[in-house]
Amino acid sequence: MEFLRNENLNQVVDILKFQKLERFVKLSGNIYPDLVKVFLTNLWIDDGVIYSQVKGVDMAITDEVWLSVAGLRDAGTIVSRANVANLGGFDKVQFFKSCLRNPNSTMRSYSVGGLSIIPRLLSYIVIWILTPRVFNHAVLTEDDLILMYSWVNKIKVNWVSVIKEQLVRIRKKPEFKIPYAILISSFIEYYDIDVENEPSEEVKAHSEITVATLNKIGLKKVNGNQWICKATAEEDETEGAGTSTVAEQFTGGDMGTGEQSFSRFEQLMINQLNSIDSNQKSHHEYCETYFQNLEERVDDIQGKLGQMFYGPED
Repeated sequence: MEFLRNENLNQVVDILKFQKLERFVKLSGNIYPDLVKVFLTNLWIDDGVIYSQVKGVDMAITDEVWLSVAGLRDAGTIVSRANVANLGGFDKVQFFKSCLRNPNSTMRSYSVGGLSIIPRLLSYIVIWILTPRVFNHAVLTEDDLILMYSWVNKIKVNWVSVIKEQLVRIRKKPEFKIPYAILISSFIEYYDIDVENEPSEEVKAHSEITVATLNKIGLKKVNGNQWICKATAEEDETEGAGTSTVAEQFTGGDMGTGEQSFSRFEQLMINQLNSIDSNQKSHHEYCETYFQNLEERVDDIQGKLGQMFYGPED
């Protein structure tokens, strides 16, 4: 949090404080991978409360536990695709366009690559920290956009509900190793479960955002204390130079050195190839997002049918 303030990213800090997420994003300590997996394997929900058992200890993640461990309350607006009508005029396309560096640009997918600085940082916090997923971190889902819309419009989100839903959704996915590792490890320590001789790893902070993080998500520091999108800087540096990804493939990446030039016709063909390449990537991202959403909806339906016919899991 202090780092973000020092980097003049106060808007993000203010949003996190308004949403009461300061404690959660600053969680630190030891994680116990094996015990986290046991917790997830035995996890079930009854009447909105998470239950599990680790090393013979029964665990109930009640309101008191959430507040003590993560500073979160089971209160606020439950936001999802199911109640999007209650969010005061949410329009997925229009909101996404409002987050772009250039709102008038042609939108081929909900890619994070075109986002302006604050929305891009918010998308990182949503995708990597609050609702982590296995793959396709480069494309925003409708759920991601709903959460970001709630932030921007100062709608207090029920984060306990969001995290519970995400835990249930991903706990049965074998490819997802240990989501919410530091949070669950903190639950384990809260219940004073014996962790002696357990494999562990110390983490400084659950969501420590550093210069490396900002660089990773496509931001670049200029003029000493100003952050801009790398794409914007590259566009400014190469404006009129005719560079492109395809051109770099043809020249081994030496386009910027002036060692090779292209005729107008060659440059036109390169630009067209680059456009095709970009369209293919966007289509691939769209398909990944579509099937991910479909899989999540099937999981939701299966869970509801299981509770309807068999009751809560034991």
